[in-house]
This record gives sequence, C-alpha cells and structure tokens, in this order.
Amino acid sequence: VEDKLTVAKLLDEYGVGFIEGGWPGALPKDTEFFARMAAGEVVLKNAKLVAFGATRKAGVTAAEDPQVKALVDSQAPVITLVAKSDVHHVEKALKTTNEENLAMIADTVSYLVGLGRRVFVDFEHFFDGYKHDSNYGVAAVKTAINAGADVAVLCDTNGGMLPSGIAKIVADVKERTGARLGIR
Repeated sequence: VEDKLTVAKLLDEYGVGFIEGGWPGALPKDTEFFARMAAGEVVLKNAKLVAFGATRKAGVTAAEDPQVKALVDSQAPVITLVAKSDVHHVEKALKTTNEENLAMIADTVSYLVGLGRRVFVDFEHFFDGYKHDSNYGVAAVKTAINAGADVAVLCDTNGGMLPSGIAKIVADVKERTGARLGIR
C-alpha cells in the first residue's frame, strides 16, 4: 500500500490525468489504498482517482451489490466498470441472459452516476464479441452511454486484432452509437 501511495503521488506530480488505484472490495490492499487516499494521505492536485470494479451481479440491484458498495465507499470520483459485451461471455462467464447483462450495465452505471461519479465502462473482449454479434456489442455500448457513462472503452483483451480491424470496428461503433470511445 505504501508503494501505491508513493506511485499515486508521483503520477499526480507528473501530470497524469487519471490514476486507477485498483479494485476496492476485491483486494484488501486496494481497499486500504482507497481508504488512505480518502483520509487525505495523498492529495491529488492534477489527477482524478479511479476505482475499478464490475457491474452488479445478476438478480440484485446495484444498490444491493456488495462490490458496487465497495466502489461507492472508495470515495473515488471516477469509476471504471468492467462489463461483458460478448454474447458467449454473458452466457458462459456470467451465466445469465443477454437482457439481464444489459440491465446490469444500465443499473450499475445509472446508480453510480446518480451518486455523482464519473463512469467509464471497459467492454472486456469487445472486438472478439463484436465478431460474434456486432449488434449486441453495439447494444451494450448504447446501454452504458444512455445510462450516463462518460466513455465506452473497447477492449482488445486477447490482443488478437490488427490495427486495420480495430479501425473498422471503432468507426462502425462510433457511427452507430455516437459514443465517446476509448481503447484498451
């Protein structure tokens, strides 16, 4: 935790705009880091502190989900949520329906935005998922943006896309959603 505090201070002094401090609630070290940042051990002058986490679980509301509560308790002004946009991952990893996944995205984003947080949504395996079902990937992005997300981050999680393929997909998603997009 001491190292994370030191690195956060150095990154802020360097002028970095956002510092993702980890996953509060999932890792004790990260939970402590956010608590100590909230207590003022390091005061950021340039950067915004970002907490990383996931959308709510299936079958509960964002307000009831302990992981989402940990994000709120982190007091980070910016939250990056990881979300599924690949129909195969929705079914196999989340073990839920495509509709419930979109509800999980919308509920979590709107809840956090309603609490005054700026929200970025990382769409894990976006490009692979887009190849399976482009309409669902676009629907996931639209859902996040309509719920108040500031940025939809399209992730090449497996690193299998060539720049020309990324460019074509990003252009299509931008045209179909009008969303502010990021790449990870």
